[in-house]
Amino acid sequence: MSVDLTTEGGVAKVVLNRPDKLNALTVDMRQSLCDYFGQLRFDDAVRAIIVTGAGRGFCSGADVDRMAGQEHDLRADRDRLQRGGHTFIRALHALEKPVIAAVRGPAVGIGWSIALACDLVVASKTARFSQIFRRIGLAPDGGAIWFLTRRIGMLKAKELVFSARFVEAEEALALGLVNYLVEDDELMSKTEELAAELAEAPTFALGLAKKLFHAAVAPSLEDYLEIESMVQPQLHISADNAEGVAAFRQKRKPKFIGR
Repeated sequence: MSVDLTTEGGVAKVVLNRPDKLNALTVDMRQSLCDYFGQLRFDDAVRAIIVTGAGRGFCSGADVDRMAGQEHDLRADRDRLQRGGHTFIRALHALEKPVIAAVRGPAVGIGWSIALACDLVVASKTARFSQIFRRIGLAPDGGAIWFLTRRIGMLKAKELVFSARFVEAEEALALGLVNYLVEDDELMSKTEELAAELAEAPTFALGLAKKLFHAAVAPSLEDYLEIESMVQPQLHISADNAEGVAAFRQKRKPKFIGR
């Protein structure tokens, strides 16, 4: 299944568990995340949630190898995006409980979207973040632009998306994309301490406060994801996406033509 769920002392831990691939997301993993977040939403015994990755990375994004050779159709791709990445991001965002991302190593593409959808981020000094989509001829998905513009403003968000560069842990803290920065061997102890503290808080009040935060920005995530689901399918059938995926698999520099 490659996603693990454990619960102890009112704290649930959701672990992306595919360390040999830096926890790159498969279709099955997306479905598991959707199922788990839906389950946790209504589990009264769970009052705080940790999302993290096994091994030396948080999540290296979608499994690009599985994208190769996939046939693309605008309608089918839109449906697939709405059922896949959008469904679990919506489920994560809708949790009326505190959610903490514990990030070490790469949080890339949809992996960074997962961290952005959490309420708080604890990062180790090995953490590095990137909206890497440019390198395979795609636009960010998983609500990344919606989250980023609200965290750091449109100007800086555009720079990160257009450059596809890596944001190291120290810069992420300075930009306000990370709440706490710790040594790698302190990551889980710090996160678990914070989660335990939040689990003892008035989580009903915190959950409704989250809804107020969501209502304080426009358009809503739902409205944004609807637009996103019409953009990404067009890019999936572009020449640049085909070239980007091929170059990634062949470990060479892509030659984009802007089409």
